[in-house]
Amino acid sequence: MTSAAQIAETLIYPYLNHAVRMYEEKYASRADIDAAMRFGCGYPKGPLTVLDEIGLDVVRDALAARYAETGDPLHKPADLLESLAGQGATGKDAGRGFYAYEDGAIALDSETPSADDAPQLRHDIRTVGVVGTGTMASGIVQVFAQAGYDVVYVGRGEDKVAGVRTFIEKSLDKAIARGKSDEATKAAVLGRLTGATERSALAEVDIVVEAIAEDLDIKQELFADLDRICKPGAILATTTSSLPITSCAEVTSRPEAVIGMHFFNPAPVMKLVEVVTTVQTGADVDETVRALCAKTGKVAVSCGDRAGFIVNALLFPYLNDAVKLSESGLELGVIDTAIKEQAAYPMGPFELLDVVGNDVSLAIQEELLREFRQPGFTPAHTLKQVVAEGKLGRKTGQGFHDYR
Repeated sequence: MTSAAQIAETLIYPYLNHAVRMYEEKYASRADIDAAMRFGCGYPKGPLTVLDEIGLDVVRDALAARYAETGDPLHKPADLLESLAGQGATGKDAGRGFYAYEDGAIALDSETPSADDAPQLRHDIRTVGVVGTGTMASGIVQVFAQAGYDVVYVGRGEDKVAGVRTFIEKSLDKAIARGKSDEATKAAVLGRLTGATERSALAEVDIVVEAIAEDLDIKQELFADLDRICKPGAILATTTSSLPITSCAEVTSRPEAVIGMHFFNPAPVMKLVEVVTTVQTGADVDETVRALCAKTGKVAVSCGDRAGFIVNALLFPYLNDAVKLSESGLELGVIDTAIKEQAAYPMGPFELLDVVGNDVSLAIQEELLREFRQPGFTPAHTLKQVVAEGKLGRKTGQGFHDYR
């Protein structure tokens, strides 16, 4: 019988290996990879910290054995994992792994950010524009208004625009009921909101964040229009989680001002924002957006424009592996429980898949397969099957688990 520890090792070690590869490719910093998974997924610790605690040699040896068995390149220990373990930098117990340690605590080293590294606003940001009226857009409007910014938001009709204000009012009322806010704060936040049905209302904003449909043609039409409408120097940001930001930038005359701000849902609650730069994004724009995130109480992590960014590129292969593991005969509940008990994750993989939406999860996994061309990223048969059957998760009442 497969133990809970074996289940966790089977699913989590490849995820840790992916994180090492991301770091060794210099796609994202050590701190940003760990922060992304902590604040984006609610994990108690980031993957590189977990590696240091388990022991790099322990994980390397387990992966090597798995690679010998499966031949899957995703199970081959990352070169940096091999290198550090070979040097004796095996983690916390050795005093050095991905981090340095003194008396069992993480110590300062050459990669530790200093206070001098804190990003500054290189552009004057007073008014924020938001395009969209869905849950994500409404949450983003609330985030900026609560942080003291005047917000102009644009929807396709008066009813949609009114819905954003209603969403925010309900959210603030809940905060008041929990003792987390008060009527004066609510009035101040609502007083910073200006709704509009015409994009021309965005002419004088300092930054626009779009949160419309995940359709490249629709986004490109919007960015071309925003480029025409918005004043010179205004930053154009997209919340896309799966589409190339470069493709949005290329339809504008200001590609240096186009950037990704990938908020996590629900935006008022989730702390993480992935700040995604293209090769043309200006350093001043990047720094301003990261500073803006800090001013709204968010944790910004930096990465480049490729599929999955940090969180989805690490999360969804793990979820896909969980589905494949269930196809070997293990019960879903057993896998969910093992991950929660062994890794202290807030949800098991099938619980999380059902929350995200199995159709969304399948689309992201297919995008990762196209980007990285790793056969191991091929969507699991059962994932495709539940989507084909309309079992999309909590939103349909049935997914991997039944919610009816």
